Amino acid sequence: MLPPTAVTLLLLSSIFYPSISFPFDAAYHIDCGSSTTTTDKFNTTWLSDRFASAGSNGIVSEPLKFSLFHEKTLRYFPISSGKKNCYTFPEIPPGRYYLRVFTVYDNYDGKSHSPSFDLSVEGTVVFSWRSPWEEDLSRYGAYSDLLFFTSDGDADVCLYSIATDPPVIGSIELIQIDPVSYDPVLTGNQSSILVNYGRLTCGSNQWGPGLSNDTDVFGRAWQSDAAFRSKKSVGIKSVSAVRNVINTDASPNYFPAKLYESAVTLTGTGNLEYSFPVDAKLDYLVWLHFAEIDVSVNEKGKRVFDVIINEENVTRIDIFKEVGGFAAYSYHHVAKNLSVGKLIVKFVPVVGSPLICGLENYAIVPADVMTVPEQAASMQALKESLRIPERMGWNGDPCAPTTWDAWEGVTCHLNKDNALAIFQIDLASQGLKGYISDKIVLLTNLVSLNLSSNSLGGTLPIGLGQHSLKKLDLSNNQITGPIPDSLTSSNLQLVILNGNKLEGQVPEELYSIGVHGGAIDLSGNKGLCGVPSLPDCPLFWKNGGLSNGGKIAVGISCGVVFLLAAAITFICIRRRRNDYDFGLPQELMSLAAKRNKYQRQKSLMALEMESQHAKGFIPSYNYN
Repeated sequence: MLPPTAVTLLLLSSIFYPSISFPFDAAYHIDCGSSTTTTDKFNTTWLSDRFASAGSNGIVSEPLKFSLFHEKTLRYFPISSGKKNCYTFPEIPPGRYYLRVFTVYDNYDGKSHSPSFDLSVEGTVVFSWRSPWEEDLSRYGAYSDLLFFTSDGDADVCLYSIATDPPVIGSIELIQIDPVSYDPVLTGNQSSILVNYGRLTCGSNQWGPGLSNDTDVFGRAWQSDAAFRSKKSVGIKSVSAVRNVINTDASPNYFPAKLYESAVTLTGTGNLEYSFPVDAKLDYLVWLHFAEIDVSVNEKGKRVFDVIINEENVTRIDIFKEVGGFAAYSYHHVAKNLSVGKLIVKFVPVVGSPLICGLENYAIVPADVMTVPEQAASMQALKESLRIPERMGWNGDPCAPTTWDAWEGVTCHLNKDNALAIFQIDLASQGLKGYISDKIVLLTNLVSLNLSSNSLGGTLPIGLGQHSLKKLDLSNNQITGPIPDSLTSSNLQLVILNGNKLEGQVPEELYSIGVHGGAIDLSGNKGLCGVPSLPDCPLFWKNGGLSNGGKIAVGISCGVVFLLAAAITFICIRRRRNDYDFGLPQELMSLAAKRNKYQRQKSLMALEMESQHAKGFIPSYNYN
């Protein structure tokens, strides 16, 4: 789907692009393929190439044809970078953005083969290029633009290779705009993207950013209407304003004053008719611009005409009646579900001749479904932890756009909420050397996981297998640690963990998978134990640590030791108190009584001996 603007907004030798992001601050101007940041003579700062997932720098074959430096360089993405590559603009405010890309080939690679590829924004395909390109498009390049919403803090602009062709891009500009511009309620708010299929200025040459030194705060470029006017329109007359037009550059659309300074009308009585090439089966937002700049029309009712879009009379216009003279006025309408490849806008006179200053035509492209945000974040974490090689193209949304293949090795399905969910991951024998992120547990719809025959380390994440997982093959890696209890899920039918460095007791529920008709292989893990075909586990030991029984035994032992220590402490304290207690226990009183009796008998004997000694009795001792 290549809008006409991409073909007709050709690069001219004297164009320039002023950078205006007012009234919002978020704006990027990326010079794709450039290694330096430059500032042009209009004070636009073009950043060196950044935010790209991969790719290589290139330069057009005839740079002298291009007057601006940022249009001479380009970035291309060889198939070795993967089929899907993205520019991701980080940490941008939620809101509505104007995106403008410049695409050029100019035989930069010397192969004379313009590439086939698609470009998506936030997971929705918006532009398609198919080889061979038209000659002027290939040699001089073209601008294409659109309006979209983002709410997740970043913006993904992705390119997808068709066959093995390397996508190319010359520059990317991202400008935040008013969130209520272009009637978002009428066009579906965040559920759609507005792709430019023709933005015309009437009675003037093309102008605006990239085409002249006239400015547009949104960055919009305006084409001459001449190529879009039907041959049925005769007697065309250009009109120019002789004084300033009011009500321009006003919120929320900020249509520039220059748009209303010229117009076309008819000298005869026929219809004024425009034809836009379109893609059938889409809805189109048609935005019409008027200003009564003819001084001869000075009251209402002097110029009245009907607007007919694809044979539907949508409104009657009297510019002077609506806003008076030299004042901007616009009208918009949605043409629904076109069945043909042309959108015809007719201005049919009622009084006088019709007059028009400008027309815009936007395809209302329904936003594609995207991956569940939590699962997209999980996959980004896995990309980092598994060290996914660049060649696999794990960039942007894992599953969107739905017309492209999902990330290599990944299968997606719609879930019950009509969002894309990760259903299967098969990355066997890919030379991966990282580990399994614990965020894998966020993949609640994952049915099959095969990471076998890599060099993955780390441990098995706690929680793995507790949701929808039925098949798990992590064989022939270097995974360590115990098998988590979450793998005892009743959903599992296949568990292949052989050839790792797992250890600890195998949960009985996990081993029962093989008993109940499933398949399980735990061989080659010298540290595993506890089930048939594996060694017995040490007493009170499980999964590299104490089992529940072991913990209970240790607890009981500690309790017994504590009680013994408490008893001994109690006895010691009691004895220490008895040394100073005057109320002696009965046993000690009895012992004291016996001691006192002995002491009394000894004293009586001593008194008797003293009495005998006093009477002159001296005992004699016979030593013979």
